[in-house]
Amino acid sequence: MTPPAKRATSADVARAAGVSATTVSYVLNDTPGQSIPEETRRRVLEAVRQLGYRPRGSARSLAAGRSDVVLLSIPHLSIGPGITRFVEQFATSLAQAGLTLVTHLAGAPGRSLPDVCAAIDASVVASLDPLDDDTAQALRRAGADLVFTTEVEAHPTMRRMGRLQAEHLIDLGHRRLGYAMPEHPLLRRIADDRMRGVAEACAHAGLEPPLALDTKLDTAVMARAARRWRRESVTAVCAYNDEVAIALLTGMRRARLTAPGDLAVVGADDIPLAQAAEPPLSTIAFDLEKVGRSLADAVVASLSGRKPRLPPTSMDPHVVHRAST
Repeated sequence: MTPPAKRATSADVARAAGVSATTVSYVLNDTPGQSIPEETRRRVLEAVRQLGYRPRGSARSLAAGRSDVVLLSIPHLSIGPGITRFVEQFATSLAQAGLTLVTHLAGAPGRSLPDVCAAIDASVVASLDPLDDDTAQALRRAGADLVFTTEVEAHPTMRRMGRLQAEHLIDLGHRRLGYAMPEHPLLRRIADDRMRGVAEACAHAGLEPPLALDTKLDTAVMARAARRWRRESVTAVCAYNDEVAIALLTGMRRARLTAPGDLAVVGADDIPLAQAAEPPLSTIAFDLEKVGRSLADAVVASLSGRKPRLPPTSMDPHVVHRAST
């Protein structure tokens, strides 16, 4: 077996380029006030390329006065497409500014958020859940220069999504609504908030509270739920998300029910598959990418010594009306 290649060091680069280690540092860090001949700079960069040299994080931290690592704490729940889009946009925007994103699942077994922060030498910590004062202080003691909280799953936003679902159906003439709860227990907090929004819209319109049923992504279970809603005079259902809604549409076909004729169905998240559902699914769309870009802008501004604009916590939810309603 061939032994693993030894990681190149800055001393290796200096020897290959025929310069001092200090010169290598000046070139790689583009140190202000140092006049490096272009030929010397070229030799250093060529040695870096040939040796495959990559500075260690600790060395970069010393040179810059901080690390380039941003730690994102994500709630311990089933990660849906909305959070995925947020993380992708946040990571992309940070990368464009030379920063690296590391994610941490809050509440999962393992090391605490401050322990992870110290282990990876994160300069910035962002959390999608509120942080208590003790945790925020522990993060700063662990080396975080900046601590951000962006509650993209905040209760008012979740209730707003439920209200939009219900108002859409009520505006279409429905007077008895159902709510399809998700199976996963980690989703119940968000689902309860969304259902409260549905109940608020029903109360505002003088209607009964929604008939909520526990569901799962199973055709037979969804068929039974659809029949139950029909027996209880429900004519439209708000689903926790698009996956639950699409499973309901499949179950309805098994029960020989149609949408929107027997039951109108509206989901949430506007996943790509929503347009391909049969019939195409009405849903609630929201812009988590915007939140990701704004949070990254706030991080970069703060690290640059500029006053950041606070990132938005609203996702600007809105109805996308398709054939299922």
